[in-house]
Amino acid sequence: MDEYSFVITTDTCCDLPKSYLEENGVDLVTLYYNMNGVAYGNGIEMDVKEFYDKMRGGEMPTTMAANPEELQEMFEKHLKAGKDVLHLAFSSGLSSSYNNAAVVARDLNEESTGHKVIVIDTLAASLGQGLVVHKALELRKQGKSFEETAEWVEANKLHFCHQFTVDDLNHLYRGGRVSKLTAIAGTLIQIKPILHVDDEGKLIPIGKTRGRKKSLQALVDNMERTIGSYRAANDIVFISHGDALDEAQYVADLVKERFGIESFLINYVSPTIGSHSGPGTIALFYLGERR
Repeated sequence: MDEYSFVITTDTCCDLPKSYLEENGVDLVTLYYNMNGVAYGNGIEMDVKEFYDKMRGGEMPTTMAANPEELQEMFEKHLKAGKDVLHLAFSSGLSSSYNNAAVVARDLNEESTGHKVIVIDTLAASLGQGLVVHKALELRKQGKSFEETAEWVEANKLHFCHQFTVDDLNHLYRGGRVSKLTAIAGTLIQIKPILHVDDEGKLIPIGKTRGRKKSLQALVDNMERTIGSYRAANDIVFISHGDALDEAQYVADLVKERFGIESFLINYVSPTIGSHSGPGTIALFYLGERR
């Protein structure tokens, strides 16, 4: 946006609504996904509900990291417009997209145009990454400089907490998160895993419950355990879902009841992440003392 000296960019794994990104002038690089031989993203789109319906029908998409050429094109566009670029990348623990962006930024910065690109590994995913973007935008609106905003994100990124649960263990098995035996046995007896994104930016199981409702309640229980002194810092909580809006709203109601938080941003888990987590994923994001 023209009134600022720097732009904030990210990638499609941030899962922020298109309207939010446009309103705040956030540029995106696409992480494509492939289904039935068609690469989707950047103009070739599938309705997200249709995507999850196809997964429910047994179709298994694959995903790709951010393309270095597209990253370079995006960064150069803003540098040539006289802007510094703060790029907030999808976790390096889940994708090579951060590394691709860091290499492109290094090469561009060596050309010394008078402006530069800072790439931060958010160690975050989905609307956890989106919440990092949101906080960076708030700092920019408050008048923080390019360097101040980047320094705050780097210093505070491990306070962005992620609590996930999934409805179908088989998608986690495909992604190497659980064993085949665990997936089969857990599905039979309605075991629902609780996962989080750890300090290395990896999605790891941290618990399990029997039954869907208990798994949703466990997300909020974990929030209570980790939020600590950051209660007042959470003026808004983000929740993403794999085509399970009613359950996302149920989690929002639990958070409101327990913490008094009134403001929420709820959106779909994008196909790139949903390819690995599957339909029915619910994820809760907030600021806390520890992940």
